[in-house]
Amino acid sequence: MIRPASPEDSSAITALWNWMIQDTLATFTTTTKTRAELETRITAQPSQFYVAENKGVFAGFVTFGPFRPGPGYAATVEHTIIIDPKAHGFGIGRALMAQAETAAHAAGKKVMIGAISSHNPAAIRFHERLEYMKVGHLPGVGHKQGHWLDLILMQKNL
Repeated sequence: MIRPASPEDSSAITALWNWMIQDTLATFTTTTKTRAELETRITAQPSQFYVAENKGVFAGFVTFGPFRPGPGYAATVEHTIIIDPKAHGFGIGRALMAQAETAAHAAGKKVMIGAISSHNPAAIRFHERLEYMKVGHLPGVGHKQGHWLDLILMQKNL
């Protein structure tokens, strides 16, 4: 089941997001999220944050927001999607992305961007299956846990 996120989801979202931040190279950030930060974000952006449940259990989330500041980028958004590893293979990511793309399009957005670590080839394949095109490869622009990371930019016109 895909539904809009609520502040009550912030604990589960925080735990999943912080796991990815702390334990993987899938994101370049090292700054963990707080429950209060996510509660505020969910409340401020209710049409930009969705969660998935599988048999009543939190399975992942997707959110989107501005790609870059400035009016010239107003129709372009960037998304973040994280699925609990135990929930992979059930179509949850595909369903979350469909919801985010629909919501972004309804809000007048024309382009959705995925910014993906080269250390996350499964995410690259996932986006390719959803008809995202690789539009950029920035070698060695990120550094985390002693590794230099490439950034892969993927785009879909909504």
